Amino acid sequence: MADIVGLQCTECKRRNYVTHVNKKKSQKKLEKLKHCKWCNKHTLHKETK
Repeated sequence: MADIVGLQCTECKRRNYVTHVNKKKSQKKLEKLKHCKWCNKHTLHKETK
């Protein structure tokens, strides 16, 4: 079963993206390099609720 989680920018602390994560298969928090439209550059985005 996949849960819906938000991805938060590590620089400006805004939630920019929403994705699905299978909690049974992944134990660590999701981290991805994504484009932040407020910072206007690619930054690390971490999983939040």
